[in-house]
Amino acid sequence: MKAVLLLALKSAWARRLTLGIALIAIALASALLLAVERVRHDARQSFTQSISGVDLVVGARTGGVQLMLYAVFHSGSATSNIRWDSFEAIATHPAVAWAVPLSMGDSHRGHPVVGTHADFFAHFRYADGRPLAFATGAPFAEVFEAVLGSEVAQALGYRTGDRITLTHGMVELGPDHDDKPFTVVGVLAPTGTPVDRAVHVSLEAITAIHLDWAGGAPLPGLVIPAEHVQKFDLQPKEITAMLVGLKSRADVFRLQRHINGYRGEPLLAVMPGVALDELWRTLATVERTLFALSALVVLVGLAGLTATLLAGLNERRRELAILRALGASPQAIFLMLTVEGLLVTALGVLAGTALLAVGIVTLAPLAQAHFGVHLSLRPPSGNELALLMSILATGLLASLAPGWRAWRMALTDGLTPRN
Repeated sequence: MKAVLLLALKSAWARRLTLGIALIAIALASALLLAVERVRHDARQSFTQSISGVDLVVGARTGGVQLMLYAVFHSGSATSNIRWDSFEAIATHPAVAWAVPLSMGDSHRGHPVVGTHADFFAHFRYADGRPLAFATGAPFAEVFEAVLGSEVAQALGYRTGDRITLTHGMVELGPDHDDKPFTVVGVLAPTGTPVDRAVHVSLEAITAIHLDWAGGAPLPGLVIPAEHVQKFDLQPKEITAMLVGLKSRADVFRLQRHINGYRGEPLLAVMPGVALDELWRTLATVERTLFALSALVVLVGLAGLTATLLAGLNERRRELAILRALGASPQAIFLMLTVEGLLVTALGVLAGTALLAVGIVTLAPLAQAHFGVHLSLRPPSGNELALLMSILATGLLASLAPGWRAWRMALTDGLTPRN
């Protein structure tokens, strides 16, 4: 066996150029398959951690997925709002450590506006519990101050100190609140979450810009200047949703039942991880499609290895015949060709694993900043090891065909002169 292995190594080295091309193809295919599995796993984990450290998301009674879509991803709209007294009742519950209100419905040049408390920037977490950070500036402190997500600032070219106006509703060409401009006081660092695409203002600001509005339109003949809004009670009467953090995670089910059975108005409390996992399952078809395409790429790479070994047999007939003449058995020839193919497959798998590690180290910051996917450099998981073993097993099967072909070669096939 040792002699066969040594012979296979020397034979592979003698044809290192052609086998090297097959090795590169297998390495790239293996790296692609592992990358799809790693990105699939990490993207799912990052998706379910688009909002981290929040135990419950509360809104008007609707579907859990719909609640997460408008409260976290700012997609769609709420069926109804939550009364302010309901927010206060939940926020003061003995099990609640903190509660952050959210008020939505306005926009700025197509980007959603989120009315909230300054506590939002302290309590909101994403990915693996990372806090929000400011690229420039600080949280809002006055009524007409705004904090921009990184994508808003980059797309529209805003900096701290710039003045912006909000639009009523989510229609870009809707009526503007141009009589009450806001000053940009902060720009958040990229997170790869919906926070990047939002404009954040205070709840008092949302109330202030609607003081002289009713029924979604400005009141005729009534104009309240921005400098006079402080004379009015700016506490909101309703909010869209709220984020809740608990003192103890053990209380999450008890408080969830309490909120879902709240008698003041119909409310729904969902655990973000459960709702986001349900939403992710709707994308399972995309996952399977990507995996199938990657598996096909691996098969193409292994088919190229088989073709390379088979094509090389015509050039090696004399070599194999000489080995037979020197006493090599058909089994030894078969084993040599099989070991040669398996060796190339194993080296390709190792190279693909190393290529994946280099890619993660290089691209992880970009993936987090632009796509919200936290790629982690870690040893292969159980699923990834199973994929690697399946590639090796498929490579072994692909190597059997050249070995079987060499087995059947007659001794005189390589020694008989040909015209």
